[in-house]
Amino acid sequence: MTQQAAALQTYNNELVKCIEDLCSKREELNHQIKQEEEEKERLQHDIRVLSEKLSRVNESLAQRLAARATFDRTIAETEAAYTKFILHSGLFVIYLIDL
Repeated sequence: MTQQAAALQTYNNELVKCIEDLCSKREELNHQIKQEEEEKERLQHDIRVLSEKLSRVNESLAQRLAARATFDRTIAETEAAYTKFILHSGLFVIYLIDL
């Protein structure tokens, strides 16, 4: 019986050690999970911040593109009017010379 009791005690000790090892591994895994959850939260925050910044940049870009188009249109109209003015001025000078 003593031999059986010793064997049973050995198995019991091994079982307790296995349970302790599993608990230790679980705690380490839990620590890793918490770290990854924190990293996930930081990344999601960064994504939100960058998305908001991208939205603001897109809005600003759209406004600047519209302003540039207005400048292009104004410049083209002004150049066309100036060309007409020069042409008519030249014709007027020729008319005055002919008088």
